[in-house]
Amino acid sequence: MQLTGVTPRTFLRIAQVTVVLVVLNVVTGAAVRLTDSGLGCPDWPTCSQHRLTPALSFHPAVEFANRMVVVVLCVATAVTLLAALARAPRRRGLVWLSAGLLGGVIGEAVLGAVVVYTKLNPYAVMTHFMVGIALLTDAVVLAMRAGQEPGAGAPVSKVGRRERRISRVMLGLLALAVAAGTATTGAGPHAGGPGAKRLPVPLADMARLHSGIVIGLVGLTLVLLYLLDRSGAPSSVLERARVLLGAMVVQGAIGYTQYFSHLPALLVGVHVFGVTVVWTAMLWFYDGLTHRAVAVSPVEGAAGGASERPAERPAERSSERSAEGATAGAVEGKTAGAATPVPR
Repeated sequence: MQLTGVTPRTFLRIAQVTVVLVVLNVVTGAAVRLTDSGLGCPDWPTCSQHRLTPALSFHPAVEFANRMVVVVLCVATAVTLLAALARAPRRRGLVWLSAGLLGGVIGEAVLGAVVVYTKLNPYAVMTHFMVGIALLTDAVVLAMRAGQEPGAGAPVSKVGRRERRISRVMLGLLALAVAAGTATTGAGPHAGGPGAKRLPVPLADMARLHSGIVIGLVGLTLVLLYLLDRSGAPSSVLERARVLLGAMVVQGAIGYTQYFSHLPALLVGVHVFGVTVVWTAMLWFYDGLTHRAVAVSPVEGAAGGASERPAERPAERSSERSAEGATAGAVEGKTAGAATPVPR
């Protein structure tokens, strides 16, 4: 039996709220590390062995606040899954993405316990962050798919295979840059708590590796933007590419500033937030190459699901009306010609 009652527009809003909560989880998790509050709550799921809530001190409060964000995120993802099941019409892809998001958040919470019980092992902390980026990927893709009509997944006709291949390389390079950046933080001074181990790699070496990957990524983005412009790609694709490039440049400027100013905690936190912005921009750009931008209809699913096909684009409707008008004019002309005698 299928649940009913959630409109496509309402589900889109729920998915967008979930994206915001995932970003908040990543940022507050970074705040825990940057304020040395990683062991503010030495137990899990309680804050301490005999207390669910933290003591009235700074480090336990910061750690517990991040845990509360995770609790809210768990509730939100559960609501998202229920809304996907109740959406009219139900779409299997949205249900699977919602279920994956809920499962990932639960797994992230359990991984948080591993981080606590391993006393902030740097490899566990890095994995914790990368899982957060995977959750962000799921949430952003869910929100984008919720905002599109079903069947809008055909590639954009004016974007060639070469450009799409380059975009996939860019996506892989960005994932590598995020992993290298996470390792750079693991080798840096912000261990998350007193006495926590660091990666046995010089910070300068990791920073050079990370920045080298980013520079290569920016260069490849410039090349792709040039190719898209030369090939006459749609303006929406070019706009997304420019937004992505701008986000990368700003993020790079923040990264160099934080490194040469000896990694102030606040600026590192801004850089972590920038990671979520750049990653989201990359997903948005890549989606624009492979999916038509067809907005979801507020009446999708009416008339027994007849509107499950993509809505007609204005240009298509205009050309159809022009063709109909031309046909009608030709018919009228023939009729008039047949009915009116030619003067002798």
